[in-house]
Amino acid sequence: MKESIPKIGVYVCHCGSNISGKVNVSEVVEYATGLPNVESAQEYKFMCSDPGQQLIISDVKEKGLNRVVVASCSPRMHEKTFRLATQTAGLNPYYFQMACIREHDSWVTENPEKATLKAKDLVRGAVARVAHHEPLTPRVVDINPNVLVIGGGIAGMQAALDIADAGKKVFLVEREPTIGGNMSKFDKTFPTLDCAACISTPKLVAVGQHKNIELMTYSELIDLKGFVGNFTATIKKKARYVDASKCTGCGICSEKCPSKKILSEFDHQLTYRTAIYTPFPQAVPNTRVIDKEHCLYFKKGKCKACEKFCEADAIDFNQKDEIIDVEIGSVIIATGFKTFDPTPLTQYGFGRFKEVYTSIQFERVNNATGPTSGEITTKDGRKPESVAIIHCVGSRDQNHNKYCSRVCCMYSMKFAHLVKEKTGAEVYEFYIDIRSPGKGYEEFYNRLQEEGTHFIRGKVSEVTDIVDDPSDQGKLTVVAEDTLARKVRRIPVDMVVLSVGLEPSEGMQDIARMVGFSLDSDGWINELHPKLGPLATASDGIFIAGCCQGPKDIPDTVAQAQGAAGSALSLISREKLAIEATVSVINPNRCMGCLQCENVCVYGAISYNPALNVCEVNEALCKGCGNCASTCPNKAITVKHFNNDEIMWEMEGILSN
Repeated sequence: MKESIPKIGVYVCHCGSNISGKVNVSEVVEYATGLPNVESAQEYKFMCSDPGQQLIISDVKEKGLNRVVVASCSPRMHEKTFRLATQTAGLNPYYFQMACIREHDSWVTENPEKATLKAKDLVRGAVARVAHHEPLTPRVVDINPNVLVIGGGIAGMQAALDIADAGKKVFLVEREPTIGGNMSKFDKTFPTLDCAACISTPKLVAVGQHKNIELMTYSELIDLKGFVGNFTATIKKKARYVDASKCTGCGICSEKCPSKKILSEFDHQLTYRTAIYTPFPQAVPNTRVIDKEHCLYFKKGKCKACEKFCEADAIDFNQKDEIIDVEIGSVIIATGFKTFDPTPLTQYGFGRFKEVYTSIQFERVNNATGPTSGEITTKDGRKPESVAIIHCVGSRDQNHNKYCSRVCCMYSMKFAHLVKEKTGAEVYEFYIDIRSPGKGYEEFYNRLQEEGTHFIRGKVSEVTDIVDDPSDQGKLTVVAEDTLARKVRRIPVDMVVLSVGLEPSEGMQDIARMVGFSLDSDGWINELHPKLGPLATASDGIFIAGCCQGPKDIPDTVAQAQGAAGSALSLISREKLAIEATVSVINPNRCMGCLQCENVCVYGAISYNPALNVCEVNEALCKGCGNCASTCPNKAITVKHFNNDEIMWEMEGILSN
């Protein structure tokens, strides 16, 4: 029930100099004092600080205030902060209203006088509105303690282990036949040159053996319904045609398989695999999978060599895809990245010249389990005498990816060290700028200079097989501008490595649609807030970790994974959860069942009841966006805390001067 006589307190924030640098805060406070129903108006340098909040709490208790207005930054930043202060003072938290005089005023208004006038207008509108606020009560729901982790790379594994170690059940879904992600393809990690397998393999084993982790490899999320604390995930578990409970991982089936000329995805088309395979020796689970597209039995109805030689009787050609529903309370997205395909950049010769490699291919060449057992050689088996490494291929490029991929400079220098160490070759690094901001990264850069790596600042214009000196026949020539020496250089090399950038993984659009988060213009997941909510999304209970948010190195990825795990644990550790009260309400007496509201609801919160011929709102799913209310032709829908009266009073307040 509304208070009979509104007694409003107005608090104007300086926000350091963010607001007070343009807005005359004292003048706004003095103006607010004369507004209808305003009992008290004060200013403070940082209203979001503890003293600022205590100012509100004290005034409510001592002056009998029953409404609060704070004029400061965006509600997205601190609305919850001030609602909590209002509640702590003994008022319903929805008796609070925020006026945004930073993002909407001081940051976008050049003239201080106009900025001050606009601040007065915004405060006047907030005061007029808050007098008509109604008390609301959040809905309380139970929380399912299970967690779904999507993606089995280093981020997904770390998050799953942290949550499982806390005693919670984790469903880890990975679309590949094994967990490990991109890190399982690496040989060394920068800047310490630790063995990547020595770091990741123990985690693979720990995940595979953990009693609280249900590993679901060769599986994909196909639907997610529900709301924070109570999600239902539908997962498609693809048929391996191998019984995981029987397979011993002996590998005889792969040895006997006649289909041996299938390009290996794990080795990025540098080697071949068979139709029944496991991606790499340390794979978890170490269970073979049959590639149905290339298997002779599925193509021609004959062969079955794997079944004939399998002593464990693990081959099952009748196996079918499974659809599984799991109940969870929280979700962590850790879908990682893919590398940029440089084929469109024809000037670099990828796909035309056999000695031009992408960086991820070169990782496999370096790896002891790779196509050359870790030996760096040309395709004809020679040790290279000179190697060119070209930075920023597909990154910082207006025609492709405008962003910096963050890791390319460092892994390029790692390659330079490994080439020097294994072959003694001359290494030329062609760069735009060296970016080495991490711990120990700049020192690694200095080390490479001391080792004799040639750093050439300038963009490569062409990689060609035309050489200047006949003695260099069979080599490739890298043509580049040297901006420091102010000349064009033509350098003959035996091998070229393209340092390609990182891109969002395949299927990100589908996951975004299912889970309910947005993507930025480059396809990475948008976090809730870049500073205050870097691991959360706009969908409550959905967290992000690692390169699904944007390019980052392994330390940052692991740190984010641990942070996301902590956020998920903080949520599911509660027995109950209060759901935001700002939701839509449908008046059944006015609803005519046209379904327009259902069609525009992006959260799936509205459903049609055929028995009553009306639409109904699931308050736990509703985010109060107002799409339905603005669409309804019969005006049967209102949004709590944003009803017509409140909005009209705010508009009249703003325009009344």
